[in-house]
Amino acid sequence: MKSDIRNLDFNLLKALDALLDERSVTRAAERLHLTQPAVSGMLTRLRESFGDPLFVRAQRGMVPTLRGVELAGPVKQLLGDIEQMLQPQAFDPATASMTTTIASTDYALKAIVVPFLSALRVVAPNIRVAVKPIDTLQLTTQFERGEVDLALLTPESTGAMLHSEALFNERYVCVMRTDHPDATGEALTLDRFCTLDHVLVSPSGGAFQGVTDQALAQVDRSRRVMVSVTSFLVLPEILQASDLIAVVPHRLAKNITGLAITDPPLEISGFSKTVAWHERTHHDPAQRWLRTLLIDTCRTLD
Repeated sequence: MKSDIRNLDFNLLKALDALLDERSVTRAAERLHLTQPAVSGMLTRLRESFGDPLFVRAQRGMVPTLRGVELAGPVKQLLGDIEQMLQPQAFDPATASMTTTIASTDYALKAIVVPFLSALRVVAPNIRVAVKPIDTLQLTTQFERGEVDLALLTPESTGAMLHSEALFNERYVCVMRTDHPDATGEALTLDRFCTLDHVLVSPSGGAFQGVTDQALAQVDRSRRVMVSVTSFLVLPEILQASDLIAVVPHRLAKNITGLAITDPPLEISGFSKTVAWHERTHHDPAQRWLRTLLIDTCRTLD
């Protein structure tokens, strides 16, 4: 009868390995921390599974049959492979070579990904990073397929099925070129703020209103938004080449040369950023290390 792997207990292979090494049921039982009758019963099952006596009695203990000798190497190799498979995967960032994919908004690319890459290059120079735009409709599917490892989101846009960690709270500031007529170091008045021409970043494109306009509406005021762009990256050039001003997240403005920063003349609600990941990568040592580095980098820059 042909043997069926479904009927072969993993513990039987461990017993066979011990018997092949010890050449004694008694010594094999001691090594396995089992009773002698238990190991004798396992030997009986092994003989049935392999269709061979496997061991025969000898003057001192027992010796393996030819089939038993043939099995010695493969069984030990198989047990070693299984043991290695069950051990936690070691991860060394200094030698690791892999690619991780981050879904990011334009804002998060500059405020989070850039400093993260700077830190990553120092300690893990062979890890590649792919950044792609966030597609909220496809994000869950991208996580499940392994197309995205990390996503930089807000708490409101983080799905309930995802793991997440808070990164920081962001506030808004007003920016203009350093030689702008209103870059005097004094706070802008609300009247002056509303009189000046503004540029607004509209990620979806074409909008001329945002959170600043919502805050102004609450005090029955409005501003003059004259330019709408889709990217924060072009904003510094626009401001430096004109008398336009803008209200932007502080983390985008603080490291840009040639721009003056001041507080807006009214309270504008900020937002929070989180990093999210899927259960698929939750226990992976490499991904856990990358998440920790990203989180620590953000908190260091607060």
